Amino acid sequence: MDEHLISRRGMVKAIGALAGAALVGDSVRAQRATPPTVISNPPRDFSQPTTYFTDPDILTVDPSFDGVVLPNNAIKRLWTGGLWLEGPAWSSVGRFLVFSDIGSNVQMRWLEDNAGVTLFRNPSNNSNGNTFDYQGRQLSCEHLTRRVVRYEHDGTITIIADKYDGKRLNSPNDLVAHPDGSVWFTDPPYGGQMFEGQPDAAGTGLNAAGHINPRIGTPPEMGTFHRELPTGVYRVDSGGRVDLLAGEDVLPDPNGLAFSPDRRKLYVVSFAKFPGDTGRGGDRSVYAFDVGANNRLGRPSLFSDFMIDGVKCAPDGIRCDVDGNLWCGSNAGRELGYNGVTVWNPQGKLIGRIRLPEVCANIAFGGPKRNRLFMCASQSLYAVYVNTQGAGPA
Repeated sequence: MDEHLISRRGMVKAIGALAGAALVGDSVRAQRATPPTVISNPPRDFSQPTTYFTDPDILTVDPSFDGVVLPNNAIKRLWTGGLWLEGPAWSSVGRFLVFSDIGSNVQMRWLEDNAGVTLFRNPSNNSNGNTFDYQGRQLSCEHLTRRVVRYEHDGTITIIADKYDGKRLNSPNDLVAHPDGSVWFTDPPYGGQMFEGQPDAAGTGLNAAGHINPRIGTPPEMGTFHRELPTGVYRVDSGGRVDLLAGEDVLPDPNGLAFSPDRRKLYVVSFAKFPGDTGRGGDRSVYAFDVGANNRLGRPSLFSDFMIDGVKCAPDGIRCDVDGNLWCGSNAGRELGYNGVTVWNPQGKLIGRIRLPEVCANIAFGGPKRNRLFMCASQSLYAVYVNTQGAGPA
């Protein structure tokens, strides 16, 4: 018998070995094609580093998105353990990120030096939105005190706004600084509850029956406020004058807001109706206003209704990059795979998404080059490097 001829038994073994190798190859290929994500089973563990060149939870919807994201980095969870995180803002001088944990009544600080998180302000008066002005001073919206404040370089605190037309504000939510020294902010009513601020005084507003004692657990001067104004978007000039830019009849329940890079447009989120609203209530969409030479706003136009694949990806905090793309925290509730960040070009077209395992309330660009996107998502802080920069100072 020719020694080069293979026996029947040998052929069966060879075929089996080839089939096994093919199965192993298929398994490896399948593994490469399906890295763990927020929608995989088991789901991705964000406490572990990724070994993939492209992050499976950064999704390109339009090819233009490829120009503003980086293929060789991944979403990273920097910290977890909060109750409800909000208001990330980057201090370019201090090289740290400040963010609010509203329910815990504190502000936290993530340090660029060692990537550690430390307690920054306690109490924070249930602060929500934060930013830094063009002089590097921190601005904060306080739910408990229903006001906007500025922390001066010498450590004193200046009240920027707490009333309009002699009436107390509801619960300032988010704010942006303008180079002319003015501060623009939104005033929905969401802080009028125990978890995020203080309820109305007994016998008033939503506490008309007086069952809730708003003075419990708050400073002695608290617990006496009640709702006096409809929702609104305001501007405070450098001299302290407060002007109403858009009332509840124009845009109800305003939440996040952001300027376009040239500051000729103001984007504002209309979120959700709250008990006590006098108007139609927010619709969880973003509207665009033209900003006039006199700092007045034109009529709002719908930028996007945030319906994606039939899912309402409600926006919350928003920021623009230097190219005018609008980055928006996404609150899709229990719709797995749709919480995180949605990204839209200036024409209102969805170009990309970042998926997170938690509802994302607010975002900010930071880092030494302002090219890192920080995301406050429910109980955790996430970050990812991008190939663009934030348009504002914080």
